[in-house]
Parts: sequence; C-alpha cells; structure tokens
Amino acid sequence: MVPGRRAGAATSDTCRLAGEGEEACLRVLFGSENRVFRADERVAAVTFNAAWNDAGLDVILGELARRHTPATFFLTGDFADRYPEVVRRVAAAGHGLGNHSYSHPYFEDLTADGRRREVQAADRALRAAGAGGALTPFFRFPYSETSPAQIREVNELGFADIEFTTDTNGWMGTEGGMSVDRAVRRALDALCPGAIVQMHVGTTEGQSEVIDAKALPRILGAIAARGYRVIDLRTLLAGVSL
Repeated sequence: MVPGRRAGAATSDTCRLAGEGEEACLRVLFGSENRVFRADERVAAVTFNAAWNDAGLDVILGELARRHTPATFFLTGDFADRYPEVVRRVAAAGHGLGNHSYSHPYFEDLTADGRRREVQAADRALRAAGAGGALTPFFRFPYSETSPAQIREVNELGFADIEFTTDTNGWMGTEGGMSVDRAVRRALDALCPGAIVQMHVGTTEGQSEVIDAKALPRILGAIAARGYRVIDLRTLLAGVSL
C-alpha cells in the first residue's frame, strides 16, 4: 500500500455511485499495493501462493471445505502449466484464482515489456488450465516487491495489485527456522479488520513438510475465536458492505 494511504475497497461510495459494477469496483483498487482492504467489521481474507509444488493442497482444500471458508490462490503460470489439475480443483472448490506472474522473477530486473509478458503469459496459462470463472483480475507481485510505476503497468493490463498484511513465513520450513506455532503467531499478530494473510501451497526444494497446511486449522480456528469471519476477496468487486 502507498505509505499513508489505506487501500481502497470496492465497498466505497466511489464504487457504488459510479454505477458501473465490477469494473468501477476494480478501479477503486488501482494505484495501491492493497495490503489491507477497507472494512468496518471484523473480516479478513486468506490467500495462498503457489509456484513450487502442490504438496499441501489436499490438506488445505480439505480444511477450507470443512470450515466453509473461501480463499484466493495466486498461481504462477509455470505452476499452472505443470499442475493444470490444481487449477481445476481450486476452481471447482469455489475459490478465486489470481495471477502471480509466469516464472516468479524479480520484476525490477525486467524491462516494462518483460514485466508485461510475465503477467500476460500467466493469464494465458491459467485460462488454458481451466481457471474459467474462478479467475480474478487480481495480481500479486513476486517477492511482494512493488513500485508505483510497476503497479501502474499492472493496472493498465486490467489487474489490481493485491499484496498482503502478513506472511506466515511457513514457506521457510523447519529447515529455515519456522514452526507451526510461529506461523500461527505471525498470522494472528497482524489480524485486524481488512487483513490479508498470505500462505503457500507447497514447499521449496529440500523441505519435508508444508508448515502452512499444518498451521491452517489453528489459524482459521483462532480467527473465528476472535470474532472474525473470512471473506472472499472477490467480494471487493461486488460493491457490497463489509
């Protein structure tokens, strides 16, 4: 999010008064990193990135289904090419799918044309894999490294940048000094109205367990115990009150 500025939400008067539906609500999110969304109630969003493998997918989808909890999955195009069945499973389960670039490069190392190709190639891969109506106009930068100029580039392609309030850091694994307890604590320490929690579906090379999959039941249980409900980020495009 741009320093000093809270992320706009599709529930704003600007969105409702524009009378242009989803497009107007989407544009409210332009120009910002959107690390939180505006909310007057105790609501938060749960998101997952996927670039490596699908090692934790069964547990994650099972827990989300058990609790009737929506999530948004930000996939790289390379992942979608390698695991098209995951794209279809996430879509069939009713969750949203977002764009996480094609190959997860450092965007600052690319030209503007190179960044555009990354976004567009990922979009094509997700569509080809069967994302269908689950595909959202949401983009998340690799490594969450953004700049105002690069956000404008993404916006010009029709995507709102959706980052996160906190990352559980479960992706680091026990080999990286993380634990389920620490992942849960990181998620809950940042909990506030409009918080966006980031987790990961798989593991990096050499890791033996998906900490985020193990932490998810405790995270969702604690969110509910604190009087919060998890919303679908696509709600931001509907112009409804939160």
